[in-house]
Amino acid sequence: MPISRAARRAPLRLGALALAGALLTAACGSGSDAGSGASGAPGGGGRVTLTVDLFGAFGYQEAGLYAEYEQLHPNVKIKQTDTEDEQDYWKSLQTRLAGGGGLADVQALEVGRIASVTQKQADKFADLKEYGAASLQGEFATAKWAAATTKEGKVLGLGTDVGPEAMCYRSDLFKAAGLPTDRAELATRWATWDGYLELGRQYKAKAPSGSAWLDSVASLNSVMVGQAKERYYDASGALIYENGSAVKSAWDASVRAAADGLSAKLDQWSPPWNQAFSSGSFATMPCPAWMLGYIKGQAGEAGKGKWDVAKLPGGAGNWGGSYLAVPRAAQHKKEAYELVKWLTAPEQQTKLFRKQGNFPSAVKAIGQIADAKDPYFSDAPIGQIFGEAAEQAPVQVLGVYDKDIADQITNALSEVERKGTPPEAAWSNAKKAVKNALG
Repeated sequence: MPISRAARRAPLRLGALALAGALLTAACGSGSDAGSGASGAPGGGGRVTLTVDLFGAFGYQEAGLYAEYEQLHPNVKIKQTDTEDEQDYWKSLQTRLAGGGGLADVQALEVGRIASVTQKQADKFADLKEYGAASLQGEFATAKWAAATTKEGKVLGLGTDVGPEAMCYRSDLFKAAGLPTDRAELATRWATWDGYLELGRQYKAKAPSGSAWLDSVASLNSVMVGQAKERYYDASGALIYENGSAVKSAWDASVRAAADGLSAKLDQWSPPWNQAFSSGSFATMPCPAWMLGYIKGQAGEAGKGKWDVAKLPGGAGNWGGSYLAVPRAAQHKKEAYELVKWLTAPEQQTKLFRKQGNFPSAVKAIGQIADAKDPYFSDAPIGQIFGEAAEQAPVQVLGVYDKDIADQITNALSEVERKGTPPEAAWSNAKKAVKNALG
């Protein structure tokens, strides 16, 4: 059976930092800092337009990194395209990879896809070691680097960030509902997911009109699954999502939240979801570090000081994180590598975290953001909150079809909360959809 073939592939392991506290003291020389931008300047004097194709909210443009790179390299112009929903992005990327045309010089890859790329599509992407990437290995968390490396030793991408998790919340809505707003007190009140749901029921009883406890049960599910070491595959490569305790626990909690009416029933990445950030349609949202920049972009200046960040219920976890890769069909592979190298260097990862919230995967950058606070999020000590989560997060087992499985479970939960599909029927639908997706 096709699933069995996938299951026999030994999955990768990846945690938010993987080396925990050791990463904070590891020594590494960069050789790719902002001050040396002229080193390896691409193009040989001719003007080059580099295309970058992303999904979600990487924040490079918002943080001014493209403009900075263009100043350092006057012969380079960067053009970015962006697809909000990663599922749509991935489908489009697969079509273009199959045809060999329409690919950008730089393509983003979500961590849930990286095992599929290294094991099934290695011939579609450039080996970055051909352009000098081997010298950068010490700059990245060991597991982050290993996940993008094939069994033959080819390096297919450089890590942009990892996704340590926390809980984002609207302190103004909490106050209106008579709930505490102090992040330390809330971390105690919702130390467990049961505590979080109980607080949600209290919020529902006195919530401002039109405001739900959380945005979507899909986000609850995703962040809970991110707290487990083994999720969809076990360490031997066996597919375990149907019977695995992590996926089942997350499903059950999400279904309870839907049954209790705690969700705003919003599909993530949809236009109504985007609009809800500023309308007060929900009071909490489980948020990996990279979500901070997205919240800022959607809630706008009016949301400054209304949002806050607290420790996540149930322990540390990791949700997401990405890579930048160069397709073999790219027009400017060497120049593209130089841009990828610069964007993922510790200095740029530090800037990006301070401006957008994307937590670094570069070792050197971690110590540089430990004291970071974010005035938009009520001066929350985001460096400390996400740093501790990154240190404590489990090293996750990654399988070839992780993202495909996760997407089908998300779709099934949407059936439960938006269409009223019985949970048992929705779970059955999810299993059928996973089988179809895996082939």
